[in-house]
Amino acid sequence: MPTQFKGAMQTNTMEVTAKRKHCRKQMGQTLGWRSLLLLFGIAQAWTMTAGAAPVEHPRLRAASLEFAILPEANTPTSSRTGAKVAKVAGPLKTTVTLLEDGNLRLCLVTAHLLSPVAANVSAMFRRAIADDLKLPVSNVLLFVSHNHSDLVMASNPVGAYASYCIPPSEGLPEAKLLPVGREMLAQLRSHAKRLPAMLQPVTVWWAEGTEGRITYNRKGRRADGSTYLMREEDRDLMGVDFNGDIDRQAPIVVLKNEQGKPVAALAQFTGHPVASYHPEKPVVFGDWPQVACDVVAKHLSPSNPLPVSFMQGCAGDINGKGMFRGGVELAEKYGRMLGESYIKALDKLKPSRRDGLNYAAENARIPLGPIPSENVLKAEIAEMEDFIRRAAAGDQNTLTCVGLNFPTELTPAYRGKLIEAVLPWNRWALQLHQTGKADTVLKYLEVEMYVLRLGDVGIVGMPFEPFLGIGRQIRSRSPLPLAIPCGYVNVSHGYLTDGPNTGDREYMSSYYRYTKFRPPYKKPAGDVLADKGIEILNQFAKHENAR
Repeated sequence: MPTQFKGAMQTNTMEVTAKRKHCRKQMGQTLGWRSLLLLFGIAQAWTMTAGAAPVEHPRLRAASLEFAILPEANTPTSSRTGAKVAKVAGPLKTTVTLLEDGNLRLCLVTAHLLSPVAANVSAMFRRAIADDLKLPVSNVLLFVSHNHSDLVMASNPVGAYASYCIPPSEGLPEAKLLPVGREMLAQLRSHAKRLPAMLQPVTVWWAEGTEGRITYNRKGRRADGSTYLMREEDRDLMGVDFNGDIDRQAPIVVLKNEQGKPVAALAQFTGHPVASYHPEKPVVFGDWPQVACDVVAKHLSPSNPLPVSFMQGCAGDINGKGMFRGGVELAEKYGRMLGESYIKALDKLKPSRRDGLNYAAENARIPLGPIPSENVLKAEIAEMEDFIRRAAAGDQNTLTCVGLNFPTELTPAYRGKLIEAVLPWNRWALQLHQTGKADTVLKYLEVEMYVLRLGDVGIVGMPFEPFLGIGRQIRSRSPLPLAIPCGYVNVSHGYLTDGPNTGDREYMSSYYRYTKFRPPYKKPAGDVLADKGIEILNQFAKHENAR
């Protein structure tokens, strides 16, 4: 190659190399700034995902205590055949929590039982706590886990669904507490009295876990469109470990003091806790909700487990697995599973952006439909009377009656008692027809419901066993980051269907037949409670956003 060409090429090569180095330097500077911006964006996104920092100088104050009662064997239960407690497998725990925001105070009682929501028992307990804390009775809320492995508190319990026939002038009969009921009341009062002196500022943290292993949807549908209550022997026919359409959410709320230490927690899940339950072989045990709360309590504070409240969801059509077949060991297993799901959720715990507490107790009106025709009622009465006679005689072929179905895991005697409880409603309705009063039945059931906001968390309490669809409406339409729908609050008017499930004949959807005496629901039925709950939560969110 000629010398001049070599020099030219070297010169050009040097120029190109210098330009490349300059470009790389410029690109490096540009990429550096871009990287910083990218990192800043990621950090900002992480901060938004993790939630804002906890509220400084919170208005909300809280205090919480837990106690346990240990009943004796041979204590009366709610068994329809009069079976008494055969075994006490463990204590039954209750948590009492006092919340305060300025002049507003609210007391939450959460019990791993079922029996305290008898209307006259609940009224006595709430009135006593309200007097001790100088609160309106409406500011004392009683939540039960709906644990069936418990016992009765009084010799004369009256369910809210059995109170419609009592004249308003008479009112509910005073509860005649049994020894265990007297102990429960004494413990409630002694622990509630200690709470005001223990109040301390707290921030509200929350997370939502997932659990899909321990429950199933118990409303079965046949090919002809009819419905039935799916128990374990029916679930066996649905495939391996069927669960169907269930509520998998497992929300948990943690209250932390100003040092960032947890002082109390609230957990919720949806499903009848019946793993240890059999009505003809009663045991006393807190079932899987209590076990799960114990797991969480120890995790949050290993040296001194803190109080963890449990709130039952909209479990009207959702059952825990193992009913009539399980036992204490199965309940413990499921409780550990649920507890592990809560603990896993705690890794995503985030602080509430909002501070404080709101609360409202307001009435809602659920529409009621007409009673069946006179001919239908007469035919059903004849069918029931025949069923009761055959069941009393031990006939094993007593598995269906007036749309209700029963498992072989219950004796004919128990199946007969379940129909004996329905017969009075049909006779009442027939008498209305025969006396020309069929059109005078109630057109609405008016009930009180309870809505609170705790930081970013909304809780909607309903005095029913609400169907899953009601809770889903509340969750999906809530203006708050977390909404917790709860049934079994203060009293229970029995099962409450959402609109699509209204009018069916299986046990839950036709529970009006176990009342004294209420007509069937009419669509939209329980959807009105979801509407009311969301209306109140919207007011709370708007008010807090305006502060």
